[in-house]
Amino acid sequence: MTNTEIATNPNSVSRIAAGTTIVKGEIHSDCDIRFDGYFDGNIYSKGRVIIGEKAILKGEIACDNLDIWGDFEGLVNVKDTICLKGGSSLRGTIRSAKLVFELGSKFDGDSKMLSEAEYEKLFAATPNPIKANEQKCKSEVKPEVK
Repeated sequence: MTNTEIATNPNSVSRIAAGTTIVKGEIHSDCDIRFDGYFDGNIYSKGRVIIGEKAILKGEIACDNLDIWGDFEGLVNVKDTICLKGGSSLRGTIRSAKLVFELGSKFDGDSKMLSEAEYEKLFAATPNPIKANEQKCKSEVKPEVK
């Protein structure tokens, strides 16, 4: 698999911080998110988070799945699988149900296996402003038939 292949529908992925853009803050999303620049802050997603090849992220991530092609420093809580792709770097703490390290990835820190119940307890403790809007991600758009 090359670093341009994504297992999700590209129309359902939010792209954040392309190129030399620097973003700081907190992101809450029910959708998949891809980062291709610099982000410093916290990310809470009910989907997949993808850290692109040239991306640099610092902070805390809580998500269902995480693919790292670039660099991350901080704490990650992943409900299912975290995959460090060849050439990626993670410095910090991993709490996840499953870990995948490809040849050429770098990890400096500690890890703990996390059950789904433990993850749900952690995620439930974070405020989620999206719940107020009840917006859901849609992977495809279907025309309305009248």
